Amino acid sequence: MSKEPNTLNQPAAKPSRSVLFGAAFLMATSAIGPGFLTQTSTFTAQHGAALALIIVMAIIMDITAQMNIWSVVTVSKMRAQDVCNKLLPGLGYVIAVLVAIGGLAFNVGNVGGVALGFNAMFGLDQTIGAVVAGCLGIIIFINKNAKTIMDKVATLLAAIILITVLVVAVISQPPLGEVAKGVTRVDYLLNPENNAFTALTTLLGGSCGGYIAFSGAHRLLDAGISGPENVGHVRKSVIQGCGTSGLVRILLFLAVLGTCMSGTQWLAENAQIITDAANGGNPAAEAFRLAAGEFGYRLFGLCLFSAGVSSVVGAAFTSVSFLKTLHPFINKYERQFVVGFIAFSTLMMVIVGNAAQLLIVAGAFNGLILPVTLGVMLIASRSKRIVGTEYKHPIPLIVLGAIVVAISLYSGVQAVPGILNLFG
Repeated sequence: MSKEPNTLNQPAAKPSRSVLFGAAFLMATSAIGPGFLTQTSTFTAQHGAALALIIVMAIIMDITAQMNIWSVVTVSKMRAQDVCNKLLPGLGYVIAVLVAIGGLAFNVGNVGGVALGFNAMFGLDQTIGAVVAGCLGIIIFINKNAKTIMDKVATLLAAIILITVLVVAVISQPPLGEVAKGVTRVDYLLNPENNAFTALTTLLGGSCGGYIAFSGAHRLLDAGISGPENVGHVRKSVIQGCGTSGLVRILLFLAVLGTCMSGTQWLAENAQIITDAANGGNPAAEAFRLAAGEFGYRLFGLCLFSAGVSSVVGAAFTSVSFLKTLHPFINKYERQFVVGFIAFSTLMMVIVGNAAQLLIVAGAFNGLILPVTLGVMLIASRSKRIVGTEYKHPIPLIVLGAIVVAISLYSGVQAVPGILNLFG
């Protein structure tokens, strides 16, 4: 760890609306990547309307987790790994490595997602598409105003993703009555034969696991928006980001469900097509094609391209932000390290391939990290050495956060057999 002070020694800035929006949408678009599309489409085809309850649980847990994490990180004026090291020396190294590994795994898939998007829109070879994807991410960070550009790109791409998914959700005409019933299917969730906890762990990991929960908070620190006086603005930013990713998750679920069901009738053939696409294909692409034909497939390409580019940027920025305080050299050449991270992810995608399966595994891995990172933040919220003597972290947030830790930990343990099957 660098010998420089862990805290960011800069005065808290007056909150800029553009930065607050940028941080919210950076987090949202970091979540709404190719993995997000792949996971939601695959699990909808597997679980049908019963996935509604799992999605509602994931969204509530997402908001709770990020509200706690963003609050502690910004009030303390320390990045997450520095909070961990101050709480328990050496823990920050472990967290940084785990988050970076998860971020790299996701980013390889993100690059592949952009390539698949190009392929769907223009029929471009996926290897060429992956290289172009890497170049797009690198171009953003070559610029000295990279973080300002990143904020604006994240906001624009979030709007494109939302519109494309909404269009397909309307076209597919999902059975809303069955969705309402699905929200009450607690029995389905608790039946171990359904592997529902694998879906919950993976969806939660894809929403706020690993690097995702820290992307917006670290962006606000870089902009100087920190300290107890800004915590209200920070929490509004959390609601905006989680609200955006949650809305897209719901619309995507409805869009895919509409292709798998006609009224109360389950269309097993369509569901099988989407599920099978997880092995070397793309489940969301098949769902969009089934819903809206060739137009839907092209629209999916635009959606996946937007999701991929935004997530390549978000994963690279946040993963390096976990490494930058390990040594002054990384901090000094942060942009260059981000460029290298993207370049390496691109090379790995070209060599490894099969982005769809990798994204599901990465989501599950990030879901297993969440109870550790959130648990540490909850403990830190009670430490005056970290949050200071003036700030009092709300007890309801701590209680809800502890419940999320318990559920995500239980869910993660229950999901391990299913996650291991993903490798098989």
